[in-house]
Amino acid sequence: MPASTTNPLKARTVGDIAASTPGATAVFRRFRIDFCCNGDLDVAAAAARRGVDPVELEQALDELAAPASEMPAAMDSADLIDHIRTCYHQAHREQLPELIALSRKVEAVHREHPQVPAGLAEALRRVAADLEDHMAREEASLFPAMLDADGEGLDLSIAALRAEHDGQGQLVELLETMTGRFVPPEGACRSWQALYIGAARFVDDLMEHIHLENNVLFPRFASPRDASA
Repeated sequence: MPASTTNPLKARTVGDIAASTPGATAVFRRFRIDFCCNGDLDVAAAAARRGVDPVELEQALDELAAPASEMPAAMDSADLIDHIRTCYHQAHREQLPELIALSRKVEAVHREHPQVPAGLAEALRRVAADLEDHMAREEASLFPAMLDADGEGLDLSIAALRAEHDGQGQLVELLETMTGRFVPPEGACRSWQALYIGAARFVDDLMEHIHLENNVLFPRFASPRDASA
């Protein structure tokens, strides 16, 4: 039967699918589905929002299969927080300075090229500053509070961080627009190619990072009325 009539994914949100199905985030990125800031949408609604065929999306998800125990969602909160800090916070702090330097080089050397990503270095600098402030506050206050006995009373902090994630999602869209979704022009030099490969990797990592917080970690500590905010 068609996947659209039998697929159990129809009843689940894209955030839940991303959290529990290995490989799902790569599928969502391929179809440009926002599973982070709009992770509360079901598959059909998310597909409609992006203008893709929901049946094709469901079929791509159907091809994925692996034990849920392999996913970060199966970790306890302490291990998940450590995973976020080491795999994402640390990675972003290593990635962004290099990307900014590469972008400045490409913008200077190829300033006459019609496809040069003019302003990309400044956009990346803004991303780095916003993200560093965001991560530092998580590490200094939110994560320790979560690791306390009960982690209660965190709704306001979580709501503020969710709102910042929305802003980070908008900055990602800006980066994708400025770079033509990280596709370098024909004949691009190695620095230009490295810049776009690195920027695409950073965006993938950032989307995974936001997803794990919005859809896995935060709901464990938000009150029921705020858990789906």
